Amino acid sequence: MLDYAFENRTDAGEKLGRALGKYKDKGVLVLAIPRGGVEVGYQVARYLNADFSIIIARKLPYPDNPEAGFGAISEDGSTFVFEHAKTWLSEKGIEIIADEQQREISRRVQVLRGGRPLPDIAGKTVILVDDGIAMGSTMRAAIANCQNAKAGRIVVAAPVSGTDVANAIGVIVDEIVILEKPAFFRAVAQVYRDWYDVPDREVLDILEQWQRQR
Repeated sequence: MLDYAFENRTDAGEKLGRALGKYKDKGVLVLAIPRGGVEVGYQVARYLNADFSIIIARKLPYPDNPEAGFGAISEDGSTFVFEHAKTWLSEKGIEIIADEQQREISRRVQVLRGGRPLPDIAGKTVILVDDGIAMGSTMRAAIANCQNAKAGRIVVAAPVSGTDVANAIGVIVDEIVILEKPAFFRAVAQVYRDWYDVPDREVLDILEQWQRQR
């Protein structure tokens, strides 16, 4: 019988919120990465009595293996590409894939955030939340987006990550909080009893619930 660290994303978000307790009532902004990070971020923001929104970053998929990514792009165009990808893909090929994902980002901004811009984060403490960090490319693109927007302090928070990726991200932000770093880390899903791909409708429901509660 498997021993899961979290029942679901709600459970993970509640536990992550408690781990970030020093930021409670400090006027921080929680930015969740859709779609899986939104329920987690929502629970963190509730616990911290923080502001809450979403920041959209997308994996850049290999053309012949869409499940695998060679980097990521965020909504302001901030792009992170793993060095080894440049031996497999031309600059033009990378540009074409980035343009495709930028179109999907634009769609998600319209659908999930109603076309509204990213909240003003200049000078603020921003907590970037996802449901887990695998390769770390989408989180790095989101970090670059926040750096470009002049965030005062950037905290990365997730229920699970591999140790090496967590260490690499930790050196480019002010703080990183990871609850679980499995010795044999294969996928974010391995720490969740209830895991599924989150649809747009669920993200909208969470964001609408947040607005009603505020």
